[in-house]
Amino acid sequence: MLLVSPLLYFTDPILRAPTIGSMLMCLAAALVGVVVFLRKQSLLGEALSHASYPGVIMGVIVAGSIGLDSRYGGAISFMIITGAFITALLGTWAINFMVKRLKVRADSALCFVLSAFFGVGITLASQVQFVYSTLYQQIQVYLYGQAATMTDIHITIYAVLALIIAIVVILLYKEILLITFDEYYAASLGLRTKSIELLFFILTVSAIVVGIRSVGVVLMSAMLIAPAAAARQYTNKLYIMLLLSGFFGMLSGYSGNYLSAELTTYFSNVYAGTKFSIPTGPMIVVVAAFICVVSLLFAPERGMVVRVFRIARFRYTCTCENVLKAMWRIGTTSDISFDDIVSYQAVSKGYLHFVLKRLTHNGWVEKSGADIYRLTHDGSIWAAKIVRLHRLWEVYLADYLGVGVERVHRNAEEMEHIITPELEKELTLLLHDPKEDPHHQPIPPMEEL
Repeated sequence: MLLVSPLLYFTDPILRAPTIGSMLMCLAAALVGVVVFLRKQSLLGEALSHASYPGVIMGVIVAGSIGLDSRYGGAISFMIITGAFITALLGTWAINFMVKRLKVRADSALCFVLSAFFGVGITLASQVQFVYSTLYQQIQVYLYGQAATMTDIHITIYAVLALIIAIVVILLYKEILLITFDEYYAASLGLRTKSIELLFFILTVSAIVVGIRSVGVVLMSAMLIAPAAAARQYTNKLYIMLLLSGFFGMLSGYSGNYLSAELTTYFSNVYAGTKFSIPTGPMIVVVAAFICVVSLLFAPERGMVVRVFRIARFRYTCTCENVLKAMWRIGTTSDISFDDIVSYQAVSKGYLHFVLKRLTHNGWVEKSGADIYRLTHDGSIWAAKIVRLHRLWEVYLADYLGVGVERVHRNAEEMEHIITPELEKELTLLLHDPKEDPHHQPIPPMEEL
């Protein structure tokens, strides 16, 4: 049971800064993440976040070398952020150099920079642990994130960053749209694509470098991609995707803080003898990943579960139409045994029993004995409609497109289930209302259906 009101996280002096700061950080990352995701540069966020880690270490080394300690937290944070920004840019230069000059594949260059820079950072960190042990905790904060210790100054930093990104997106929306989906066309229109790309890249680096304070170097790339990937499942429009991604990012930032604090309190009370703590940064990423997974599964158009259901429903409709068509060919008024129907279908007997039961329930088929079926009047009309569409399409393939008669049947078997009434009318006019198919079988006339 959660313990406090969600609104308290916006008013409590201790909880306010981590919550609002995380929401703004996630908003900034989610907005730039849309462009990164759509340009298929998802690994870029991972590479840049890891490339920033040596800069974090260098910032601590510089701070320690000039005698700064924990009393100068602001100055140390500034040095760390500056160092992280510089090495992230250096990582970018290394990626571009390897791709353009050394002709290394982009994914290989990204993986190399990610592992090499992070390895350098870990090596330097092992020395800082002994040389500047009092400052070593600063490194841990940026490696794993520590959103719970943010203060009001972080709200200001993240608010300024999110505002700048939002303004750039609004002012350059059309340019971003063109460059994202067709860079060469944008260049042909005279747009300064390189300048716009550089600007947005700097914003991406800034979002990553500033964001590692909340969720850490290891997890920062998730906050770029997860909200954007979730938003993509709901829309094909860029501006809607930006809005949804920003919303999912802010929801992740808030929910991560809320669940981290409340679950930690709850489990600490339940297991009073143990120390139980759920870190805020990883919880933010877990929430973002959960939103992404739910979207991938249940989004109305693209969700995997929805698509599986839609495919199953379409296959069920096709089977129903195939059964009716087979019964129509055997005889519209004949009693037809289950075994005769099975011989025309490529489905299991159990599934066919289910289909026939549903057709009977809906009034398309009637049962006249044990495993004996007959088409109803409505069923005969539906079956004749399917036969008409099948044979119309065969005529179109054979007479209009010149496809061999022996090759038209299989394609018509597929098309008969998806031809719309509008397309049927167009085919009828185009083919001058044919009376026979290429196999000289009669085509049921439209007026009788």
